[in-house]
Amino acid sequence: MPAENQLSTHIDQNVPTAARMYDHYLGGKDNYAADRSACEELDKVVPSTRRLALNNRRFLQRAVRTLTQEYGIRQFLDHGSGLPTQDNVHQVAQRIDPDVHVVYVDNDPMVLVHGRALLQQDDRTAVIHADMRSTDEIFGHPDTERLIDFSQPVAVLFNSVFHCIPDSDTDGPLAVVERVRSRLVPGSIMLMCQLVSEDPEVRDFVTNFMDQATQGHWGRVRQEKDVAEWFEGLEILEPGLVEVSTWRPDTEVAPRQLTHEWVEFGGIGVVR
Repeated sequence: MPAENQLSTHIDQNVPTAARMYDHYLGGKDNYAADRSACEELDKVVPSTRRLALNNRRFLQRAVRTLTQEYGIRQFLDHGSGLPTQDNVHQVAQRIDPDVHVVYVDNDPMVLVHGRALLQQDDRTAVIHADMRSTDEIFGHPDTERLIDFSQPVAVLFNSVFHCIPDSDTDGPLAVVERVRSRLVPGSIMLMCQLVSEDPEVRDFVTNFMDQATQGHWGRVRQEKDVAEWFEGLEILEPGLVEVSTWRPDTEVAPRQLTHEWVEFGGIGVVR
């Protein structure tokens, strides 16, 4: 990983982070005034963002439940997991099978502090401090090696995180996907989604706003065609690549995305 991606353990309350802004949108308390202020400014142009965040969280919970119940997945590697909230991946999966193993990965030091406090009594789950692009470091981390058996199927999650990294031949989303996929056995799962917009003005505004607000810890809002490229070579599960509130909703009256100036778009693919 390039030197500029080396991680800091310092928590700067004055610079918003995507993890803490997401926490605020979900109704959490692990955020600061700078995060809330950034959310307020973002809402002026893309007012559907809170609903989008809530729907994305529900998508993750439905997907984890489906993968555990219907596809027999018992190992999860969650990149860019964010701050702990209600019904985290390990809680959803372990209600179905208490022996499910989960490794969370995040580069935000606040996630590490809160996550490890939550998991003190859970030896089947761990949080590691790493950049999601650092595949060798993540796969070779002692906690990953302790909990994940890569000779067996594993679900690798990139849930609403790829918009946080820029395009790059070696560290962009496509490069990360290809690097991770090459290490997975058939039957493994890749869940991937990110913020997209087909409106160039929305893409440019949010990309520039978040890049400035987070002091460069941002990539870009992309288009649906960019997300589709990551799934090439995978068997995409029904209903395909979609706005995530429509991915296998629990009921016909489940919450939906109300406006579409930008949406969370993606799905789930199986390694064959």
